[in-house]
Amino acid sequence: MKIAFVEISNFRKLLSVRLDFADETTLLVGANNSGKTSAMLALRRFLVDGGKHIRTHDLTLSHWSAINAIGDAWVAANKEGRTLEVSGDDWVGVMPVLDVWLTIEDGELHHVGNMLPTLDWPGGRLGIRLRMEPKKAEDLFKQYVEAVKSAEDVKAAVAQAAGDQPPPKLTLWPADMIDFLNRHIGDHFVLRAYPLDPARVASPVNGHAKPQPLPESSVAFEGNPLSQLIRVNEINAQRGFGQSDDSSSDEGAPSRESRRLSDQLRLYYTKHLDPSQRPGPADIGALQAIEAAQDAFDERLKESFEKALREVEGLGYPGVTDPKLKVSTRLRAVDALDHDAAVSYEIEMAAANGVPRAILRLPEDQNGLGYQNLISMVFRLMSFRDAWMRVGKADRDAGGDSPREPLHLVLVEEPEAHLHAQVQQVFIKKAYKVLRDHVDLGRNGSLRTQLIVSTHSSHVAHETPFSCLRYFRRLPAGVVSEVPVSIVVNMTEVFGPGDETKEFVTRYLRAQHADLFFADAAILVEGPAERMLVPHFILRHHQFLNQCYITLLEIGGSHAHQLKPLIKHIGLLTLVVSDLDATGADGKAVPVMPGAGQISGNETIKTWAPGKEPVDELLTTDDREKVVDNSTLSAVRVAYQTAIQVTLREGVEGPAYPYTFEDALVWSNVECFKDMDGNGLVRKFREALAEATISEASEKMFNALRKGKKAEFALDVIALDDFESLTVPAYIADGLKWLEEKLQARQVEVLPPIVGDAP
Repeated sequence: MKIAFVEISNFRKLLSVRLDFADETTLLVGANNSGKTSAMLALRRFLVDGGKHIRTHDLTLSHWSAINAIGDAWVAANKEGRTLEVSGDDWVGVMPVLDVWLTIEDGELHHVGNMLPTLDWPGGRLGIRLRMEPKKAEDLFKQYVEAVKSAEDVKAAVAQAAGDQPPPKLTLWPADMIDFLNRHIGDHFVLRAYPLDPARVASPVNGHAKPQPLPESSVAFEGNPLSQLIRVNEINAQRGFGQSDDSSSDEGAPSRESRRLSDQLRLYYTKHLDPSQRPGPADIGALQAIEAAQDAFDERLKESFEKALREVEGLGYPGVTDPKLKVSTRLRAVDALDHDAAVSYEIEMAAANGVPRAILRLPEDQNGLGYQNLISMVFRLMSFRDAWMRVGKADRDAGGDSPREPLHLVLVEEPEAHLHAQVQQVFIKKAYKVLRDHVDLGRNGSLRTQLIVSTHSSHVAHETPFSCLRYFRRLPAGVVSEVPVSIVVNMTEVFGPGDETKEFVTRYLRAQHADLFFADAAILVEGPAERMLVPHFILRHHQFLNQCYITLLEIGGSHAHQLKPLIKHIGLLTLVVSDLDATGADGKAVPVMPGAGQISGNETIKTWAPGKEPVDELLTTDDREKVVDNSTLSAVRVAYQTAIQVTLREGVEGPAYPYTFEDALVWSNVECFKDMDGNGLVRKFREALAEATISEASEKMFNALRKGKKAEFALDVIALDDFESLTVPAYIADGLKWLEEKLQARQVEVLPPIVGDAP
């Protein structure tokens, strides 16, 4: 048994999404505020809390007006004395819903016998809807209209008291139905479960899930049937380390997110190792040792307090009939872990003259936060696993022979907190193995574990196969709703099986640690010079762009197009800064020359945008043809060199046709490079600009670039005293302007308005 997918509706930014689950580890990725946390929270609210902690801010904002309209209709009917048929159906479509779709294997029917939608259920897929709905719609109606009437009576009394004067401004609760539910949603709404029809499952359309409507004859289950099928554990993102946590319970069990590693070790000991809990033969020795220590300590306490107690008795208390005071101990094994030094870190000192030196110990809060976080998360995963498998003393909590849940769902939010990149990669590779490290698990198909991890880390993402990634994509207000919402993209669908492009993209992203899955937009550049200089151009000329989350990747024109399926699938706004790469009839690189029958050797320009080969056509292509609109929200623009009008010297002017970024930068700043000191390409460009004609200078630059060190040239440019005054090559400037305008159109989803920038 496993969860095939869930469909979340009307929960925060998740208006209607499908989240497919991988068989083992599913990774949720996406830019900030894209809905990853909302998805994790929805799973927690429905599967862990049973809907008890759902609040009005968990309701999708686009439904607030519809919810208030329900309240307005109730109030109007009450005022007019009309009989209004109040029903829970009024709330269908506006309250949060979670549809859980399970895959049931042969031999597992006994787990779901009470959940079958029909007697002739064919097996395979089984769906359960968990829906928030009114406990009793009539009670909700009555309490709401009474609360509104009470508020209106107070306002009327205030207005009457004001007489001829304008009444003072007065805001009373409830202002509307949402205001009423802020206080009473938990009193009037409950989570109910319904069976779904596997034959009516519909695939998402453009990322939007299509949950099936429930028939009017649907009858809710008694209780939540999933509670006996799915065991859920979680590690949320709010983890603080290095401080003690005063919220521990009296029994010594820490709160759900205890900050101390020692608290978690103590809890693990209590659940699985404590010899005083249902002791077995192996625990007898430990218990005898504890009892002997307790007897010895009691005797010592008796001697120590004897004088003090006699002195108290001299005051007339206790009397003959009063109970006598006695001081004794109660030693428990777990108490040995209940102090600041229970967990410490050993530091070995170098031997002095061959003599070993004492080992130093430091308390847990003096070790690095990353190390504490890693150990804490691993211990919690172990504890989740062992509690599920009833290791050691945990068997008593499960009621001995009571059935074990066949499915273990573990939720981990942002495991990368405080962890170095290498440790992040180790954790995501090992976490699932930890959860399955038990003799009765391994590859046991009857007991399944599914791990769901949300992350902002490219290091975590790149250690996970594409088929396990789920990309959360933001949709600005006005696209499908009047408020921003999100959709979920299943990355399994990006590449076909055995696709060579997939292998290239996977290797490339792992080598680059790119942030494509977390960025607002991407810029793909041709080489190291662009990679170093384009960020400076953005910083100097595009303040709005500089404050957005842009990832910049260096990938040559012969390979950039291989990212096309990925970028198109996730809908990422992208600027590709590429080179014209003119070639002659023999296919060899040549200086750009109009009218010479040249073609571009750049695969990105030929196969992505503008999709042309002849250089003459590319030089005159309209900017609109350089843009590929994948959707109303995402687009890709390719920028490459075109003619630059230059003045080489007095009387020598005309168009220059750059071949790459470097000569485009030189032709855009002729006077600067004429006098620029330096060696390498700087010297060769300076010499080229001394040629008699523009075409001769262009050819000399072309030859210099074939063997020149471009990264070294970029560093020389950055070191210029008047670097800030350099003119950005027009093709790059136009591309950055296009990208900035596209992001500004989505500004509400990126960052607050910036003073001085266009709206």
